[in-house]
Amino acid sequence: MTWVFISIAAAAFQTLRFMLQKALSMGTLSAGGATLARFFYSAPFVVALAAGYWRWGGAPWPGYSGAFWAYALVGGLTQILATWCVVALFAHRNFAVGITFKKTEVVQTAAVGFVLLGDTVSAPGLTAIVLGLIGVLVLSDGSGGAGIKRFFNRAAGLGLVSGAFFAVSAVCYRGATLEVASADAFLRALLALAAVTLSQAVGLSLWLMWREPGEVTRVIAARKTAVWMGITGMAGSLCWFTAFTLQNAAYVFAVGQIEVIFSIAASVLFFSEKMARKELAGIGLLTLSILGLVLIG
Repeated sequence: MTWVFISIAAAAFQTLRFMLQKALSMGTLSAGGATLARFFYSAPFVVALAAGYWRWGGAPWPGYSGAFWAYALVGGLTQILATWCVVALFAHRNFAVGITFKKTEVVQTAAVGFVLLGDTVSAPGLTAIVLGLIGVLVLSDGSGGAGIKRFFNRAAGLGLVSGAFFAVSAVCYRGATLEVASADAFLRALLALAAVTLSQAVGLSLWLMWREPGEVTRVIAARKTAVWMGITGMAGSLCWFTAFTLQNAAYVFAVGQIEVIFSIAASVLFFSEKMARKELAGIGLLTLSILGLVLIG
């Protein structure tokens, strides 16, 4: 059950990173700049850690197939798009609800994992996932409208799209770690993470230099705060990648749903935000789904 504790640690680090990302996106940086900061300041730490661990271990450089790069690059691109959606989502709903919308990734990861890697979930697990989906639909009722229209608003759309992108990235990351020829799960996770994070930092920097001139400079200027986002982002990603080497990505994300509870605490304690009863009910349903999935998995 080591992967369970690693997944919980990943959720805790990710909550800290999103708190910093929200603060940076509220006037300091654009959504793209706040997204870049997460990768820009993680890449040097990840590459140094991977190189140091490999040299310290004294093992030969592990082999990997062409599929490794395909999984890594597709996963990296979809994570960028997913993170961008989450940062944009913060402008529409409060912190805890924004994170909960993102957690549709659990539902979608199960489907993507089956299609790409043949990973499956049990029938009871699927039932728990559906319960969580109901909770998300309750949370998406932010407009006060009636009928099915209440589920179609910008916040719901951003949350669902981010969940889809995160689902693809998670399954691709699991695929990448499985393509590294090493029995050391931590080394496999580190090498995959280093390749992904470095490509994300370079690719997104070039994109912003083209589309948002001056934003990369602002990311560098925000380093006193952003560097901590890079460190927490690295720690969280390393935990996710390590868990992905050990377990089905859908179950890893299911355990990671504990992030919802962490985000509620962050929402109240750090951003002085209040939760509506309906939002609490939706989070409650989603929490029941999480607990069911943990017990089943």
